[in-house]
Amino acid sequence: MRCTTPGTARTMRVVTFNILNGRTLHDETVDVGVLADAISDLSPDVLALQEVDRNQQRSGRADLTAVAAEAMGATEHRFVAALAGSPGATWTAATGDEQPEDAAYGIALLSRAPVLGWEVVRLPVLHTAVPMRFPGQLRPTLVRDEPRVAVAATIDLPRGPMTVATTHLSFVRWWNGRQLRHLTRALGGAHRPLVLTGDLNMGTERAERITGLTSLADAPTFPVEHPVEQLDHVLADPALPAQAEARQMRLSDHRALVVDLEPAASAVSRRTPAPRRTPRG
Repeated sequence: MRCTTPGTARTMRVVTFNILNGRTLHDETVDVGVLADAISDLSPDVLALQEVDRNQQRSGRADLTAVAAEAMGATEHRFVAALAGSPGATWTAATGDEQPEDAAYGIALLSRAPVLGWEVVRLPVLHTAVPMRFPGQLRPTLVRDEPRVAVAATIDLPRGPMTVATTHLSFVRWWNGRQLRHLTRALGGAHRPLVLTGDLNMGTERAERITGLTSLADAPTFPVEHPVEQLDHVLADPALPAQAEARQMRLSDHRALVVDLEPAASAVSRRTPAPRRTPRG
């Protein structure tokens, strides 16, 4: 945990980063050294990752969660698979029964502070193909979404526990709202403060409206070189003092969203959930 200037409250750095399987900006190469350097430079206390490979040929059979954990000095980390197997081969929805050596793809949550407990939430699956328009195409293309999952950790802090969760929602607008409402309900009884992170594939106003949480960051994150929209978010209940920025790293098509927040600034009990606004669609 880091401290701000003398006499101010202790801050915790929360980073959410869609790492695009660890690929670098200008080619399809995955260099775990580049990933490790990026995580070290970001220096997170809590790190939420999306599009994470484990034992995939395209990323050198590396465990990218373990690479990130070593780079940041995380004592606790959890990779949760959304898909099991490998693309183009046995690419199936993960069940949660995958073994550490199995090839998989999903999300990860890492913490320098001790974790009191973990919770995995599997989100509603869109079973039908949907039409999507891509640049340069006159007609829409039918595409299938992948299974989506979330993971939450109850983190043990000096002032009491707080919950941090992360997810990567569908790119289908009318479906990702349903997924986010489902996740919000699942986290209804979690310790407050609650910090919800991830690539939500929606803008800030809609994310706040659906969850009833407050955004701690206002910074475009996509596309990486000239970002025009914020798809990656850090939301909180209750609202916490925070400073945020989006950083371009040497990998991914997203920027990393970095938020320095003050969890001790909340007067809300850490043992019972805070009153919340009713989520709206």
